[in-house]
Amino acid sequence: MSELLYYDLKDTAGVVPSLSTQVCRELGRRIVGGVVREGDLIDDENKLCERFGVSKSVVREAVKLLVAKGLLEVKRGSGTRVRRRASWNLLDDDVLAWHLSVEPRPSFLNQLLDVRQVFEPSAAAWAAKSATKVQIDEIRAAQQKMESASEIQDYVVADALFHRAVLRAANNEVLMAMEGVIFSALLSSIRLTNADPRDNKRSVPLHQKVLAAIEAQDAAAAEAAMKEHLEDTRERLAHIMSGASGK
Repeated sequence: MSELLYYDLKDTAGVVPSLSTQVCRELGRRIVGGVVREGDLIDDENKLCERFGVSKSVVREAVKLLVAKGLLEVKRGSGTRVRRRASWNLLDDDVLAWHLSVEPRPSFLNQLLDVRQVFEPSAAAWAAKSATKVQIDEIRAAQQKMESASEIQDYVVADALFHRAVLRAANNEVLMAMEGVIFSALLSSIRLTNADPRDNKRSVPLHQKVLAAIEAQDAAAAEAAMKEHLEDTRERLAHIMSGASGK
């Protein structure tokens, strides 16, 4: 669900992907998930055509897309190889989305949360200063959906919409370019921190504080409330991941 929700949040879910895009995404998921590891050669054209039931031109276009994202390199005479992770375009929307279809990497989750802690408190402060009535209504609507959600999926969607609404209410075009990073971080962490619906009761009041500060046009309070919320998220992530590593 998370990968599809990511595309929904980016307003691209309604776009029907071409065959080459579908092949690109399938190969990309396998690379990001470590099924095909860094330095490994991928299957040759003929095998990929047979596997996916597509033409060579489709496979070639898919490979070009992955080369552009930094995941693959093509060398004449030696095949197509997966590049080192350090060469990947980790800010690419698809690469961020593909991380949501595989088991979360603790190091990557922490790095994404670092990015959230840099940008989201400022976004909340800016929203308190510049949000329109319509934008505040969108934040409030997402908050109300969180409070009324009885299923974890409904809560996750409402939570994502809340953070999207705050980010957009900041009315900063440069910050909007970071939207995908924040969505990926949010959806990755929610998969762990809100796996138990009882955890929602702990998280909802923290979101309420952010909303109240934005409604009051109190930038300092909005920034502090968002910091408190993200620190709580980090604490819960650390607890969950330490428990997983101890198994």
